[in-house]
Amino acid sequence: MKTSSELEEQILARIKKIPIVDTLQIKIVSLSDGYCETTVPRKLCYDGVFESFHGGLLMTIADSTACFAIFTKTGPFVKLTTTDMNIRFLSPCLSDVTAKAKVIKLGRTLCPVAVDLFDAAGKHVAVAQVNYIILDNLPVNDL
Repeated sequence: MKTSSELEEQILARIKKIPIVDTLQIKIVSLSDGYCETTVPRKLCYDGVFESFHGGLLMTIADSTACFAIFTKTGPFVKLTTTDMNIRFLSPCLSDVTAKAKVIKLGRTLCPVAVDLFDAAGKHVAVAQVNYIILDNLPVNDL
C-alpha cells in the first residue's frame, strides 16, 4: 500500500504532464482523500465578453480540479473521462479563482464530484457538478 505522500507525489507528477495545467497555470493548493483545491491566476487574455474570467475557462478549471480529486481515491493512472457537467455562475470572477472539488461518490463506473469556485476575496462565483466515468472498470465490449 502506498503512503499518502507517495500517492500525492504520483498525482502531482501526473498532473504536471497535462497540457491545460501549464496553459492555465493551475496550481495545486491541497490534496486529501476525495478532495482537491486549486488556484488559477486571472489574466486579461482569459476574459470573456463582460471583462471577467471567461465562464468556459471556469468550467475547465472545475473539470480539471474534479479529476484531480478523483485521483486521490483511484490513483493517477486510472483511465477516466468526463461524461457530463453543469455549472451555475453566481457572480463575475474579477480576480484569481480558487476551485474546491469534493468527490460525492466513487462508484464502480461513475463518479460525481461537487466543485465550488471562489474569487480571491472568497466570494462564491460558481458551483459545478462534474460526472466522470471510470473506463478501467467497463467491460471490454463497452469500450
